[in-house]
Amino acid sequence: MKKIIICSWAIIVILSLAIVKLTCMETTVDYGAPKGALEVIAARRSVRKYLEKPVENEKVLAMLRAGMAAPSGKDLRPWEFVMVTESVVLQAMAAGLPYAKMLAGAPLAIVVCGDTARSAYWYLDCSAAAQNVLLAAEAQGLGAVWTAAYPYDDRVAVVREALHLPENVVPLCVIPVGYPATNAAPKDKFNFAKVHHERY
Repeated sequence: MKKIIICSWAIIVILSLAIVKLTCMETTVDYGAPKGALEVIAARRSVRKYLEKPVENEKVLAMLRAGMAAPSGKDLRPWEFVMVTESVVLQAMAAGLPYAKMLAGAPLAIVVCGDTARSAYWYLDCSAAAQNVLLAAEAQGLGAVWTAAYPYDDRVAVVREALHLPENVVPLCVIPVGYPATNAAPKDKFNFAKVHHERY
């Protein structure tokens, strides 16, 4: 009789531990397990509609850190970042930029700029920084989209006026950021026809 009771308790303990383990595994999957770098890259998409919800300061800082972790020729780091949360400024840029109307509904924009006094190829380094910002947004459950300012003189003028940029600082792109209001799947852009071996 004692053996049966001991065996029964052992079975109950083992089943309980198994249930706890399964619950923990499910929680890890369902509640935001961190994505690997390749998963983030594959999941990134252009998001143009956002919830009415502010972006937390720690997430903004993480995007800025990611931007400044980008490669830079001769390590010159010519990038400058302007954070915009004021509605009147977001509205002004939305009105003046033909492909950035979503700024009117975004809680935040990160404007990636380059200091032409620091580097002649600032736009290359700043493009890498902008891509890092977009990936950091995706990694944190945010949505973002690249909207170009440079090399279009009219768009550069709109951003320059809205942000009071000095003459040597040129806006590369305006990145609206927020929590996605839609759940569109990312595009699979891989194409074997674009891959060449040894020679073109």
